[in-house]
Amino acid sequence: MAEKLSIVEEQTPDPSPPSPEVISLLAVDQRDADETLSLVEEYDSRFGPSTPEFEKKLRWKLYLHITILITLINLMLFIDKATLSYASILGLFKETGIDDTQYNNLNTVFYVGYLVAQWPGHYLMQRLPLGKFITAIVFMWSVIILLHCTASNYGGLIALRFFLGLFESVIVPAMEITLGMFFKPEEQALMQPIFWISCMGTPLPAGFIAYGLLYSKSTTVLPWKFFMIITSSITFLLSIYSFFYYPNNPAVARFLTLEEKVQTIRRVHESSKASIEQKKFKKSQFNEAIRDPVSWLFGLQAFTLMLSNNLFYQQNLLFIGIGVSNLGSTLVSAAGGGFAILVCLVATYLLSRFRNKNAYWATFWCIPAIAGGIGMVAAPWSSRLGLLTCILLAGNTYGVSYIIALGWTTSSSAGYTKKLTRNVFFMVGYSVGNLISPQIWVASDAPRYYPAWIIQIVISWFGTPVILLVIRWILARRNVERRAWIEEQKSKGLFADGYVEHKDEEGRSVKTKVEVGLLDLTDLENKYFLYPL
Repeated sequence: MAEKLSIVEEQTPDPSPPSPEVISLLAVDQRDADETLSLVEEYDSRFGPSTPEFEKKLRWKLYLHITILITLINLMLFIDKATLSYASILGLFKETGIDDTQYNNLNTVFYVGYLVAQWPGHYLMQRLPLGKFITAIVFMWSVIILLHCTASNYGGLIALRFFLGLFESVIVPAMEITLGMFFKPEEQALMQPIFWISCMGTPLPAGFIAYGLLYSKSTTVLPWKFFMIITSSITFLLSIYSFFYYPNNPAVARFLTLEEKVQTIRRVHESSKASIEQKKFKKSQFNEAIRDPVSWLFGLQAFTLMLSNNLFYQQNLLFIGIGVSNLGSTLVSAAGGGFAILVCLVATYLLSRFRNKNAYWATFWCIPAIAGGIGMVAAPWSSRLGLLTCILLAGNTYGVSYIIALGWTTSSSAGYTKKLTRNVFFMVGYSVGNLISPQIWVASDAPRYYPAWIIQIVISWFGTPVILLVIRWILARRNVERRAWIEEQKSKGLFADGYVEHKDEEGRSVKTKVEVGLLDLTDLENKYFLYPL
């Protein structure tokens, strides 16, 4: 149970301290409650229920400020992560003297840094103001990308890729946490593909930048260094923007009025029955996350799917191997980015039209990847157009499954420490999968890379949906039990309320009734929490 969690008895809806009677409710110390509690206690009574007109205006304001900001950060995150891929066709191999095996090792060492930083990064994310934490990360990775220009050999690149992975490691979970702070669970699921257009569509802006740089005539500074300078400069400007506008949580968001802050907090708590933020690390929630089999399954599916993730970084080299020129490969890559954006838009529509079917849609978007992978194994090598189509089909569809699973990992957990710990499971699986992924592309297997394609088809694109369907089965069973329990509570006149305990001026213990989402309980402690499916 949560730290300092207790059972109190309540018989009437009177806000005074409850009498030790029939009905049990949860109570926590005020220090263990949601960070937004103080604002709710002070101002909630000033504002009545939200109207449909106000709700619509508020939702669009949140879309405008939150979604655009995190989408820009995510775009630069994946462009910066992919700089090595574009540098490979812009003179990196020539200037640094690396070979294909060393190139794959550079992709692996990036995820060594990614893995090392997961737990300390998540701990700092909880302890520090979220907005300033993210700003510092964005600034640091802009500096590291710029320092790539100083690398002249394999050893220098190894160090830089390690530290880039180190600083980028927790930015995606941090942005997912931000979405959970401002949006209802069903809105989060709907927004995931829109948000991740910035990832899937990375080849579009990056490809055109690389295409333009291939016309560079400079003999002193090769195009790959110009690519690093351009991307690092944009990222640095983004860190300045984040410093002023990235919110720590809804209670302190600059762009919201007082009423909008209160209504945002209300709508999130009422819809999710979960906390928004808690700066105290709770060991009990950490232990519960470890004991919950769903945490391990989310980590496992991240590992299996990410065994195919090096395909994104391998694409340009595959295009060249098929016979496409350097210039042509940048254009094909950009076309793939455009196709990926279309896939995300279609996925958004389908998720909005058929809701609460995360595992089913994740399975659906692995099917085109399987088809593309089979085509790469079976099609004749002389069929250039067919092979290009298969690569683009395989490389630009399964990402939607990753997007759905990542959002589901966060939204299916409650209790801030447990939620962050669940994210660690996901990101550790993600990191380990990406550590191994470059190594399945063995140089001696070129140009067909049969083993790599078979691993991706069987483990990543078939195995991952199986795991996600098992997760759905577990959560659906829990929901059946919870709905029956909630109906039983309603028949007794009980609703989703709890208490926070604090000392008054005379040192007496006082209990105040609050919405249960403000207690920062885990999903297993709070039976009012219904799992999104």
